[in-house]
Amino acid sequence: MTASIRRILDDTVAGRRLEFADAVKLLESRELAAIGRAANAVTRRLHPEPYRTYNIDRNINYTNVCTAVCDFCAFYRGPKHPEGYVLDRETLLAKIEEMVAVGGDQILMQGGLHPTLTLEWYEELLHDIKARFPQVNVHGFSPPEIYHFTKISKRPLREVLERLARAGLGSLPGGGGEILVDRVRQAMTRGKVLTDDWLEVHRQWHELGGRSTATMMFGHIETLPERIEHLERLRQLQDETGGLTAFICWSFQPDNTEMADIPPAGPFEYLKTQAVARLYLDNVANIQSSWVTQGREIGQLALLFGANDMGSLMLEENVVSAAGTVHHLTLEQMRSAISELGWIPRRRNVFYELFEDDDAVTPLDPARDKARAVQLPVAATTP
Repeated sequence: MTASIRRILDDTVAGRRLEFADAVKLLESRELAAIGRAANAVTRRLHPEPYRTYNIDRNINYTNVCTAVCDFCAFYRGPKHPEGYVLDRETLLAKIEEMVAVGGDQILMQGGLHPTLTLEWYEELLHDIKARFPQVNVHGFSPPEIYHFTKISKRPLREVLERLARAGLGSLPGGGGEILVDRVRQAMTRGKVLTDDWLEVHRQWHELGGRSTATMMFGHIETLPERIEHLERLRQLQDETGGLTAFICWSFQPDNTEMADIPPAGPFEYLKTQAVARLYLDNVANIQSSWVTQGREIGQLALLFGANDMGSLMLEENVVSAAGTVHHLTLEQMRSAISELGWIPRRRNVFYELFEDDDAVTPLDPARDKARAVQLPVAATTP
């Protein structure tokens, strides 16, 4: 190991904020073991408890119809494509019922940028979900979708967020982040939100009292400095609002996409990037493993490279699998991935609140769920 890499890692483990140029040096280096040890040391400092966490949820993609064109996406279909769909309400509610039956407490609900669904349609969808399943948190609508809602409704962003919160939206996912650098976004996508507006969706949601997660999809056309620029923009947002609960990164899955000629980033690059993210995002409490793209073994190893959370059991997943990457875990496999490393597996919700009894499959208490909901001023009520 070079003296400069040792100095960077030692200083970061000691608590000094990792600088941009030093983070780039770490990504450029081949010192995976040393970077992993440093990330693990930081994780253990932030999370000295004897457990590591996971949750049970279900991804529900309510539509695959999308007006944006993303070269990296194998899931979307254009508005006139014969394979386009919008889930009917009863089918969607049945998916939630199946999840609740096995102890799930949350749905991750995302879709394409549908050209004709109105803001009122989304409000009715949330109302119906919360009326049937008041205990289930709706972790829904990525920033590109939220920004799209402002365009189709011709309403300000703040008003759209307030209305969705009142209808039952509980938290925002970090989907559609890819790389938060406009050069990259403009080269890979057409008709999709750019960096500043993606961040603004999170910022205004946080200002309303909401919480959200952040993501990064790397290993395509971005440079290493652009990966760090992505992390820098997230760190700045978190310094400002403190509203991000977790960060999740994964490597681009190229199969069945318009970018299939790009060689996939392997486990080495995934573990190194996650470890550097743990070191850089000193103000984000939680890092999730991406076993969904990496498989159980690398997903487990990620717990030694900066992650403190195995992520979701994920009863349903459609987007990554559309690109040909399909990994499945049972609940026992998820828990054993944690316990084999010497930690106690603990189930949590999206807000990183622990279930008192991990063996219980009863959903969250509705009263607590309601108390956690975003509280908006009465004066801001919009019809």
